[in-house]
Amino acid sequence: MKKFLFYCFLVTGLSIHGQENLTYQKPSKEILELATAPLAPSIRIDSKGENMVFLYRSNFKSIATLSETEMRLGGLRINPKTNISSRERYYNNIKVHVGRKSTETTVSGLPENPRLSNFSWSPNQEKMAFTNTTSNGVELWVLDIANASAKKITSDNLNANTGDPFYWFKDNMSLLVKMLPENRKDLIDTKTAVPTGPTVSESEAGVMAQNRTYQDLLKNKADEHNFEQLVTSELYKVDLDGNASSWMSSAMYSDISFSPDGNYIMVETINKPFSYLVPYYRFPSTTAVYDTNAKLIKIVLEVPLIEDLPQGFMAVRTGMRSLSWRGDQPATLVWAEALDKGDPEVKVDYRDEVFQQEAPFTSEPTSLVKTINRFRGIQWGNANTAIALDYWWNTRNTKSYIFNPSNNTAKPEIISDRNYQDVYSDPGNPVTSRNEYGRYTLDIVKNKIFLIGDGYTENGKFPFIDQLDLKTKKTTRLYQSSLKDKIEDISMALDMNKGEILVRIESKNEYPNYYIRNIKKRMAPVPLTQFENPFKSIQDVHKEIIKYKRYDGLELTGTLYLPTDYKAGKKYPMVMWAYPREYKDKSSAGQSTSNSNEFTYPYYGSPIYWVTKGYVVLDDASFPIVGEGNEEPNDTFIKQLVGNAKAAIDAVDDLGYIDRNKVAVGGHSYGAFMTANLLSHSNLFAAGIARSGAYNRTLTPFGFQSEERNYWEAPEIYYEMSPFMHADTMKTPLLLIHGEADNNSGTYPLQSERYFNALKGLGAPVRLVMLPKESHGYAAEESILHLLWEQDQWLEKHVKNRKVEE
Repeated sequence: MKKFLFYCFLVTGLSIHGQENLTYQKPSKEILELATAPLAPSIRIDSKGENMVFLYRSNFKSIATLSETEMRLGGLRINPKTNISSRERYYNNIKVHVGRKSTETTVSGLPENPRLSNFSWSPNQEKMAFTNTTSNGVELWVLDIANASAKKITSDNLNANTGDPFYWFKDNMSLLVKMLPENRKDLIDTKTAVPTGPTVSESEAGVMAQNRTYQDLLKNKADEHNFEQLVTSELYKVDLDGNASSWMSSAMYSDISFSPDGNYIMVETINKPFSYLVPYYRFPSTTAVYDTNAKLIKIVLEVPLIEDLPQGFMAVRTGMRSLSWRGDQPATLVWAEALDKGDPEVKVDYRDEVFQQEAPFTSEPTSLVKTINRFRGIQWGNANTAIALDYWWNTRNTKSYIFNPSNNTAKPEIISDRNYQDVYSDPGNPVTSRNEYGRYTLDIVKNKIFLIGDGYTENGKFPFIDQLDLKTKKTTRLYQSSLKDKIEDISMALDMNKGEILVRIESKNEYPNYYIRNIKKRMAPVPLTQFENPFKSIQDVHKEIIKYKRYDGLELTGTLYLPTDYKAGKKYPMVMWAYPREYKDKSSAGQSTSNSNEFTYPYYGSPIYWVTKGYVVLDDASFPIVGEGNEEPNDTFIKQLVGNAKAAIDAVDDLGYIDRNKVAVGGHSYGAFMTANLLSHSNLFAAGIARSGAYNRTLTPFGFQSEERNYWEAPEIYYEMSPFMHADTMKTPLLLIHGEADNNSGTYPLQSERYFNALKGLGAPVRLVMLPKESHGYAAEESILHLLWEQDQWLEKHVKNRKVEE
């Protein structure tokens, strides 16, 4: 406790000194070429695999874009001028591929300097709607697939601040659109506004609200006013010629969904009172059903403010939740209700019960199924067949139930009961196809369904398609990938009667491309795309999955890369990158989903760049934290963390590749937390890189990552796991990087600032880089290139050129 008080005094009494007047820098040529290589497009493919839409965008945003006005309210980040998320990632070009044998066609009619987002197929998949953000707002556009032409159908007056800004009507000829209200009041400048009184919050005795450390919450009455103005919309019906008619007056609309037959519309609105403790999605809300003429049919659900849930990851509110439409019926509402009062500590045989109610929603709801664990969803099939899913985080258990929606007296049959972290036993996900309502439901053929699985094994990844007999519950394997030097992923089934599936194939130096494979004809797959590898400089880099064991015999893996100029017998410095993950059993923890045939893709956060600078790289090193039985994973966090690191270094050293005196460790978010702990509790590393992490767990007292216990229940765990509390033992050079506008729960920028102060005050070698305007993940080109420069300079100084005392 004395140490803790000393640190509190230390961080309040010190300020950050020694700032550098540094402009944005760029990394060396080898890294810069990889970081700025052009991206392949993102793809939208219709359900038949016939037509494709290619969406292109730049690698990065600019710091100027990130510097546009931003309001952070109720968990949202909004550009109040354009009325769309200030963090939106935009596309800047569209091409279409009409028919499997055609070539790409550039879409005509697009706006100048487009900023495109919110793409949505029409119900018949002949058109695609999307938005374009101008300097003043958001416009609605529609793309005609067959003609490869786009046109604008509204001015830039959409409200895209909450939920989707538009929704297709069933007729394919009109859309329901959220528009800015005519009576919107002026926003309050909170920096200059004169307060009318203090901000007061109160808690009643005995009412516990153990919420995590959310960011961007409302703070005062001015924030409440601004939030209300920014999320309030009017709903309009707009046809494809741009004719608009008012559909519903102003409200704080959050979510809207059409019934499968298109005759009813479920509308959710946000209500007051607002909260300063939780984000907007836990504010009060009302859900009502209307017909297509905006006539109220029924108020279905009214939810109060949710500030005080029971403790635990599996806690839920009481009453109706997970409200949705039944996909195989014209207009039937479905929802779940907790049978344990939403409290995971309550012992019951069944946690949830699922109900349904058909239009016009006046009859008594009927029970469909009860789930042993917490309800997760239903995959609808037909009147007699559906599959319910549940899960329970504390045991990592998930179950699948086949049940008859038309007969709730028939007992559901459990067809899968497994640890969801056990990837080797995953039976796969049911194949779905579009029904007459345009909804994806179970593809049932002669009382059989199909399952697509990833096919992870000890020897690699071999995706499969199984056929499951609904009567006998026996499975028959119809197809399994046999590629040895490549990876095949089954993206979707196109037509199981014909045996057509859409697959994506890649290798370590072959960019992922899409193909049509026919599993009945057993012919070579037919290519749909032909994207080239943009990262030529590392396409021949040596890459392998290494396996090794921890002190307790747990098998671990990592993806090992050798330098591009590797010479046998030479010892190289190494960069190790990792992210800890919690497990409840060693069997699952020892499994691997890594594959040496995965395409080598150096995204901005990757350590792969450093193979071009003479480093061995061990990426995605296994860092399991296991707690079996009554033991929680974090009870022995430090011991396991250090054990994972030592095993990895020993394994690569035994291969003769590295100088173990020149090893760096790095990670992002929880990986940054891992890095700081490793430097505090071991002498294995020459330096560390920690990006956007949390270092003092007393600042997240009601749980963090996968830790359910609060600080007062496990103070020794919070203390032991906090690198801040052990700053006096940390003598290894550490590069701290953090976005100044981090929005992630728990990883406040303050975490890095306070940790830097503590380390600096105790004489540790540390450098703090705060990236202006950046969030938890980084987006601006200037920031990312500077990030790569900082990391490169740090590694050169403290790892590659480290002076080791004899």
